[in-house]
This record gives sequence, C-alpha cells and structure tokens, in this order.
Amino acid sequence: MSLLIGLLIVALIIRRQLRTRPVRPRASLIGPAVLGVLGVAALAFGVASVVKEHPLTPPVIALVVATLVIGVPLGLVRATTVRVWHDPERGVLRQGTLITTALWLVSAAVHAGMAEWIDHTAAAGLLGFSTLYLYLCVTYGVQGHMVRRRAAALPS
Repeated sequence: MSLLIGLLIVALIIRRQLRTRPVRPRASLIGPAVLGVLGVAALAFGVASVVKEHPLTPPVIALVVATLVIGVPLGLVRATTVRVWHDPERGVLRQGTLITTALWLVSAAVHAGMAEWIDHTAAAGLLGFSTLYLYLCVTYGVQGHMVRRRAAALPS
C-alpha cells in the first residue's frame, strides 16, 4: 500500500510539473512540509522495523543519509530543465519539460535502488522504502527553490 501511495505522489508531482503554472516568490511550502512530516513518521517506522531485530549499523545509517543527500543534486539538475519565462499578462511562469519528466523517473529509480541497498544492508525491516517521503521532500524542495531563484533573476 505504501509503495502505491509513493508512486501516486510521484505521478502527481510529474503531472503538476508539466502544467504551466505561475512562479510565486513565496511558494507554498505545504507540499514539501506534508512530505517532510510523512517522511519523519515513515522513517521512525522504518527504524523501528529494523531495531526490533538488531541495532542499526553505521553502514545502514550512512546509506540513509546518502539517499537523502543524493536528492539534492537531482533536484538541482531537474530545476535547470524547467522552462521559466515572463509573460506580460500572467507574470513569471514555469513548466516542466519531457526532460524534467525523464529526470523525475531517474530520481525515482535512484531512490528505489538505494532503498533496496539499505534494506539489503539492514537485513531486516523496511527502512529503505521508509525514506521515500523524506527523499521527495528534499529533492522536490530543492528543485522548487532553484526554479524560484531562476524566476527572480529574469528581467521584468
């Protein structure tokens, strides 16, 4: 069920990316905040699923951190593929491209691979998959921030 919810969230993010939307200087933080709250709760569940069998090991912790860190450059790269322009009537607009979509799919695949690696290394529980919401929070948040920075740099 969690995998289905995760895939649905990624599909909704991709769908939203492909629509032409205004760039708001103070974008809503609701999406990343919800993903962050879900992420903390899921991570707590994932940690609990491992520690009931044995303690977390440093390699497992390092892989969890690496998974979240990997989301940063992927968000940065995706942000460069989003079209940002000034429309005289509607203001500054943005729209993801097919490359943006492809990079979202790459991001999802990278996370899936890292999740498998974490679970294999942990040898118990569902810790790898439990990082999905935090990963999405990080990578989506970075992309949004960089798109807003690009929009702010446009001539009026």
